[in-house]
Amino acid sequence: MKTGAFTFVLHSHLPYCRNAGRWPHGEEWIHEAASECYLPLLDALYSLREEKLPFRLTISITPVLLEQLADPLVLDHLKDFIRDKLQRAEQDVQRFEKAGESHLIYLARFYLERYRKLWDDFHSRFSGQIIPAFKQLQDEGYLELCTSAATHAYLPLLERDSSIHAQLETGRRTYQRHFGRRPLSAWLPECGYRPAYYTAGEKGQYVKPGLEAFLAELGIGCFFAETHTIEGGQPVGKALGAVIGPYGNIVRRYVVPQPVSTERTNMTTYLPYWLLEPEVAVLGRNDRTSMQVWSADWGYPGDFSYREFHKKDGVSGLWYWKVTGAHLDLAHKQFYDPYWAFRKAQEHAAHFSRLVEDLLAEYQIKNQKYGVIVSSYDTELFGHWWFEGVDWLKHVLANLSRSPSADLVTASSFLQEQPPAETLALPEGSWGQAGGHFTWLNVDTKWMWPQINQASVQMEELVDAFPDATGLKKEALDQAARELLLLQSSDWPFLVTTGQAREYAVERFQHHLTRFQRLREDLLAGREDAACVADFYEKDKLFPDIDYTVFRKREIDRGESSSE
Repeated sequence: MKTGAFTFVLHSHLPYCRNAGRWPHGEEWIHEAASECYLPLLDALYSLREEKLPFRLTISITPVLLEQLADPLVLDHLKDFIRDKLQRAEQDVQRFEKAGESHLIYLARFYLERYRKLWDDFHSRFSGQIIPAFKQLQDEGYLELCTSAATHAYLPLLERDSSIHAQLETGRRTYQRHFGRRPLSAWLPECGYRPAYYTAGEKGQYVKPGLEAFLAELGIGCFFAETHTIEGGQPVGKALGAVIGPYGNIVRRYVVPQPVSTERTNMTTYLPYWLLEPEVAVLGRNDRTSMQVWSADWGYPGDFSYREFHKKDGVSGLWYWKVTGAHLDLAHKQFYDPYWAFRKAQEHAAHFSRLVEDLLAEYQIKNQKYGVIVSSYDTELFGHWWFEGVDWLKHVLANLSRSPSADLVTASSFLQEQPPAETLALPEGSWGQAGGHFTWLNVDTKWMWPQINQASVQMEELVDAFPDATGLKKEALDQAARELLLLQSSDWPFLVTTGQAREYAVERFQHHLTRFQRLREDLLAGREDAACVADFYEKDKLFPDIDYTVFRKREIDRGESSSE
């Protein structure tokens, strides 16, 4: 008898950077992730498939990343990127042979063989494509691929319901175009969730729907939440603090009380819950298994045998050192040995597999219920930040596919077999810093949100002014919709907050805002410029089947009274 179920939920996302420059910021973000993460992950999954192992997992790919990974220009540049890595490894072999550096020769040859295999896999095994390779695994039942908001917008801070709908509907449409089916589940960016709440209107207070209502409208029956929003968090009905509205005004949100079938203290991430019965369910991230990877103190990636990400060779940029020790200066790092590192990855995979089995058995014995463990991670952690991580994933999937006690599932397949028995009122929150909105709304980023939300209102007004546009006018309106979606990307405030690429993020934000306003002014003046529209589309070439009317106003101000 199986005691419970397990699924990885890997969230894949990169900002829109097609043809937006190269190092240190720009399209190389995609090339690095594709060559170090997505292609190695596909290689691992196809190898498991060839071994006829019944693995299952859940992977979300944001629509903006889908478009980029399918773009011929991006794929052509990826070939150049891999070819360059091959040349660097070849040159390192020659350089280290001349210097008589035996261990560095071994490492350079390791990279040379790795990049050769990567090149062969990309061209031969996957026919120079990435998205069709993921599609085939989904079509064969190994994967569930989730949709997300079109440009990874942080939905709780979008003040206009039209923008939330536009983000999710464009995401659904993009998913269906690439995968030939409707999505069953969605990853809300940053696990950011907004419940139904009361807001002030001209006729009094009225209700704005929770995010689950938007998912239900699109036929999406599942999403994922951070641990604390299920097991504990802000009390339902408590004021959520200040949110910046469309014109810089302060909006205070008060949650609409929802019926809950049990006390919050009994909630657990081992069970799914309805948010909108019987249409939308939520699955929570299991903290114990997730922290086994994420923890800075005892997570696997910090093991001293693993490759050190932050120290690169000064000539080739390849990685030749290992973590070596905790809080050790980069100058004191020792040489890396992939043999011992990948042995360690197998040991850690065995430990993780036992942990999953033990936790499921413990939950089953204590509660007499068949539970599920959902372990959520950013896909780019594996292979990029944690070099050995893809190999670790492969061994965990192999181990659990043979497990006598744990079922490997996808999110939606689990819900079909084990539908929720209870309803949950989920509080507002995210998996960001302190579980709230700080990462995207703080003293350094608060200037962005009035501009985002004002542009959202202006897009509603354009739809109202031109409800049935055709020809060049429709092309301009569609491009304005693309620019607004890109303006709403959570990546720009995130990069400002973290300081990783502050100037780049501000520049990209301003570019999209400027293009949107130029298109809007031309439309309102009746002077649509075909050359301008074509130029902007070439710069921001995604969502070819977008429909600008997805931004039609959705707020209904009936003056409903609150029970607060």
